[in-house]
Amino acid sequence: MDNFNRIQFETPALDALNRRYTVVDLHFHSHFSDGADTVDAIAQRARQLGIGVALTDHNAIAGAVELDSHADVLNIPGIEITSREGSHVLVYFYHIDDLKAFYATHVKPNLGPTVMSSIDLDVESIVHCVRKHNGVVIFAHPYSAAFTGICNHSFSEEKLARLLKMADGVEVINSENLKRWNLKSALLGFNLDRAISGGSDGHSLQQMGTTVTYAACRRSRQAFLDAVKRKQAKVMGVESKLLEKIQSNGAKLKSSINNYPDLVEKNIRYSK
Repeated sequence: MDNFNRIQFETPALDALNRRYTVVDLHFHSHFSDGADTVDAIAQRARQLGIGVALTDHNAIAGAVELDSHADVLNIPGIEITSREGSHVLVYFYHIDDLKAFYATHVKPNLGPTVMSSIDLDVESIVHCVRKHNGVVIFAHPYSAAFTGICNHSFSEEKLARLLKMADGVEVINSENLKRWNLKSALLGFNLDRAISGGSDGHSLQQMGTTVTYAACRRSRQAFLDAVKRKQAKVMGVESKLLEKIQSNGAKLKSSINNYPDLVEKNIRYSK
């Protein structure tokens, strides 16, 4: 793997990428958390783009389970968990039943008052729980606003170093993030020499595919997640345009103003 070519800040040419690689948007939200769109609409958009998608709703799996019924769409079972500290943890599974079991055993019993609240498990506990279900742990947007990224002042340097070693990798480009934070996340991913991922973090359909993770592997969950874990995947993407961000933020507001982290500061320390 050419380490200097693993992370590319440019608009993905999806047609060209699809001819050579398995391409997946590894970070997308449905109306089951703070996204605007139904699962059927998300599946149809993935078909149009010819890519796979991971529905990673906040502390919820109904969307991922429903997407799994669309057999013609490559989907990676996933969830974005808000830890007790407020940091977001992306988790992916090889089998939908593993996601269901993980959620039922570890997430559901620890949910906060709303789907967007922190759950009552800290980051370290979340990682330990994931390991019981053969999941892949990626720290979402490690540098970002407030406390949603793992690289924040709520962790000591020693604790942060330990957490980064525990996870499989980090998200290096997130289309909803600011450029300066993505650059820091990309540098972190490069220096860690661990798995990397990227996704649109889309909350509306037009954002899908603005950042993707891709690998030269068979078009299957097993092959793709194996490639990610083995550091064989690459990431290409750009930040969403201003209009897309405005529309995305509008989608978040529609779900519930109480669930909108930028307005209610849900992730300052212990939001539960």
